[in-house]
Amino acid sequence: MEPLRVVVRRGAVVESVHEVHAVAVQDGAVVAERGNGGLVTFMRSSAKPFQALPLARARDDLDERDLAIASASHLADDAQLAAVRALLAKAPADEGDLECGEEGQPPARIRHNCSGKHAGMLALCRGRGWPLAGYRLPEHPVQREALETLAEAAEVAPRDVPGAVDGCGVVTFALPLERMAHAFSRLERVDAGARVATAMRAHPELIRGAGAPDTRLMQLRPGWSAKGGAEGLMCAAGPEAVGVALKVVDGSARAVGPALAVFLRELGRPVEELAVATLENSRGEVVGDIRADA
Repeated sequence: MEPLRVVVRRGAVVESVHEVHAVAVQDGAVVAERGNGGLVTFMRSSAKPFQALPLARARDDLDERDLAIASASHLADDAQLAAVRALLAKAPADEGDLECGEEGQPPARIRHNCSGKHAGMLALCRGRGWPLAGYRLPEHPVQREALETLAEAAEVAPRDVPGAVDGCGVVTFALPLERMAHAFSRLERVDAGARVATAMRAHPELIRGAGAPDTRLMQLRPGWSAKGGAEGLMCAAGPEAVGVALKVVDGSARAVGPALAVFLRELGRPVEELAVATLENSRGEVVGDIRADA
């Protein structure tokens, strides 16, 4: 089938159109597809639940909040920063050990949206007796284990997973959308996957934040685990072990929610609350909308 089209209207005029590829996998088979399910792209932060699996396997002293923030791309609100600090304390590690760069006002490493993931990687180092320095680099055991864990879930060979440097400095992995969806369909079946998914569902507000499609999907529909990624990526796992992956071709995050709503509707699992996003100006006035073609 053709890719999804997300249309941006300002007033009554179409101003932009975003093309979206999407695929759903269940029991190892494609059960729905729009566009090219074989499209290869980087998972970016959608890989975080799998990057958290080695941590969950190595540390039984962590609670659901710890594993949720380790899987998060947070917005640096007070509760999210408190969760990062709590995980650092348990590691134990300091904010100065984070190798994610700085974000926010004032700029700080802990304010970086990936600081929870990095805190989790430091906690993994402590649990395994690995050095903290350079944990973000491809040759470090943390990154090698992340690759092996994701490859296991996607049922591909690690050598067949291209890597590059993510926005926060760690390794990011590329897979076809179909393999991403397959990995998410298996999330709760792999070792410690149910623990990570349960933590995400228990604390969706930590995973991204208010209004974000992944946070909202988990809040709106029990049984779903979801994680967005940079450049317009979204992956999710639903009841009956269905996995979903979608990619906005031009990388626009604003198209993700409406595209996800239409694709889940076609899958027979509607989430109409995500179907329309408002277009606002700098005054907070609604001047249009963003929605996918039916």
